[in-house]
Amino acid sequence: MDALAGLLDGPRARGAFLLRMVMEPPWAVSVEDRAPLCLMSVTRGEAWIVPPDGTGPVRLTPGDIAVIRGPEPYTVADRPGTAPHARVGPGGVCGTLHGEPLAESMRLGVRTWGNAPDGATTLLVGTYLLDGEISRRLLDALPPLILLPSDDRSGPLLKLFEAEIAQDEPGQGVVLDRLLDLLLIAVLRTWFARPGAAAPAWYAALGDPVVGQALRHLQDEPAHPWTVGSLAARTGVSRAGLARQFSELVGEPPMAYLTGWRLALAADLLRETDATVETVARKVGYSGSFAFSAAFKRVRGVSPQEFRNGKPVC
Repeated sequence: MDALAGLLDGPRARGAFLLRMVMEPPWAVSVEDRAPLCLMSVTRGEAWIVPPDGTGPVRLTPGDIAVIRGPEPYTVADRPGTAPHARVGPGGVCGTLHGEPLAESMRLGVRTWGNAPDGATTLLVGTYLLDGEISRRLLDALPPLILLPSDDRSGPLLKLFEAEIAQDEPGQGVVLDRLLDLLLIAVLRTWFARPGAAAPAWYAALGDPVVGQALRHLQDEPAHPWTVGSLAARTGVSRAGLARQFSELVGEPPMAYLTGWRLALAADLLRETDATVETVARKVGYSGSFAFSAAFKRVRGVSPQEFRNGKPVC
């Protein structure tokens, strides 16, 4: 498994919030659901995403896909200056700004919602509701907002997603969850490869013949008892040379990167499997649960068991 494959192995939608919005201007919705990640695309008309950080509104046209990282709120509207008339809260619950429910009054069909059945704008929305559905190492690698223009790679998946989102067949929720995962992976893979993309430092480092090889060794064998010396020997360079070049390109020393990678893998295993803490510890390269738990709590702020039980991270 290469480093990018390992990163993109994270999406695991489970009962994602999926919606087809049909809107006639003027309209604006304040999204305050605190979800870790949302994917949004316009299939007809146009929409604007207004982030809270002052970076300026982003325009979506048909075929464009936006990936928005939570939990900060943002606004989706027909125009940047339109004031919100509705609010989406945690769990995808929609109401007026005064708290009156809108789910039924604006319901237009299966997973379809809006203010006009033949509105000028149609958006597709897929939201991952829980942190455990998107690995932390993926979220940490993303900027607050990604915009990918209409693309041949994601286009067919987007059309299939649009065709399926309003269907009400047996198992439809599972089908849509998997389509959302595939669409997100296609978008991120394309985005990471774009010139000028604000990809994480390790992604650019993968192209280096020395550091890229070292990264792949750490990624493929996290349980190996690595030292900088053994990693340098495996890559055929000096210890000092590897340490210097790795730090320059990745932004941290090899062993610090390895610790972060091990703990990220461990977090996914704790949430996605029933393996004991001891088993998880050994699987990611720790000699036992004590050393692993100490490292995990130092970085995550909670013990492995507390993390598994869903205790919020400090």
